[in-house]
Amino acid sequence: MRPGLSESSLRVPYSRIRELAEMAMGMEGVLKLYFGESNLPTPEFIKRAAVRALEEGYTFYTENAGLPSLRRAIVRHYARFQRVELDPASEIVVTASGVQALQVALRALLDPGDEALVMTPAWPNGSSIVAMANAKAVQIAQPLQGERYGIDFDAIERAVTPRTKLLIYTSPSNPLGWVATEDDQRRLLDFARRRGLWLIADEVYDRLYYGGQAIGEPVPSILRMATRDDAVAVVHSFSKSYCMTGWRVGWLVARADLAKMAAEFNEFVVSHAASFTQRAAEIALDEGESTVVSFVARLKENRDLCLDAMTRMPRLTVPSPDGAFYLFPKVEGLTDSFEFCKRLLFEKKVGLAPGVAFGAGGEGSIRLCYAASLEVLEPALERLSAFLEK
Repeated sequence: MRPGLSESSLRVPYSRIRELAEMAMGMEGVLKLYFGESNLPTPEFIKRAAVRALEEGYTFYTENAGLPSLRRAIVRHYARFQRVELDPASEIVVTASGVQALQVALRALLDPGDEALVMTPAWPNGSSIVAMANAKAVQIAQPLQGERYGIDFDAIERAVTPRTKLLIYTSPSNPLGWVATEDDQRRLLDFARRRGLWLIADEVYDRLYYGGQAIGEPVPSILRMATRDDAVAVVHSFSKSYCMTGWRVGWLVARADLAKMAAEFNEFVVSHAASFTQRAAEIALDEGESTVVSFVARLKENRDLCLDAMTRMPRLTVPSPDGAFYLFPKVEGLTDSFEFCKRLLFEKKVGLAPGVAFGAGGEGSIRLCYAASLEVLEPALERLSAFLEK
């Protein structure tokens, strides 16, 4: 008898975004807007910091929780932008990407058979990591209420069972661009406290926000409302705001007991994020503010350009996003978004992400990442319009 794979591994769905991207990677001339990344390179000062770190000997093991100097930089970052005081020794864990921060947090919280509520449409990795822990992701679709997405609190309440352990939400949202209001955050936190659940906030896009008093002002973190004793964890990453997707550095902010366990779990995944990339990430936080502000200003221009173009296209309903760098239009009559995106790829060489990849509530929509340069966005919009008209 030939040994096979575990049943639990077979229940973890492959990313439909990655499935489409693998097709595109074998083609020439594709306008790639399916991944959540800019086509801008990492800023030079961050790359130079990595080279200096190598020359200075940042090539050895670090603490599982990450370089103390980077954790202190993260604490300074929260004090400056969120007016939140944190302990770098007990509440911050550096990870090899935001997805790994979510991985170690969920593995520390879920037992086989447990349930996790996941607000969707959302980045699919959250639900997949829940499945990898032999737990069940219960997806709660966010309804489109007029021109803005909202939260179905009644559906969230109805979904709770004795096996429910936590709720995951993303603000700013990938793919919706939705941002939780202060009232949304308060109600989510009250719900978690009342039900005895962990609240996991994906705040990776917090600096990519267009609703603040000034460009670069972050979305208010749930940490502003939470106490040190609350069952709250925040997942974050350097990938988006600093154009560091390939560097794989992120962090987790959590109550001390979860942070301690997550740091220990780092040992069994990657030990720690690469030493020299941690040092470069520290420089990004300390010296990168003007770069972030300039990037957000550019994104806002791109958002407005794409909104204007897509609202004039046939069959599309395009909610205006308040954060992140995605548009998630609904396509009238669309029932198979993967096939739509596949045809668009092969006929027009435009790569978008299918809405079905983002879980409940996503089918019938497509996601466009507008973090690309105008040289990519403008022809992609023209080709999409022609495709829809045909």
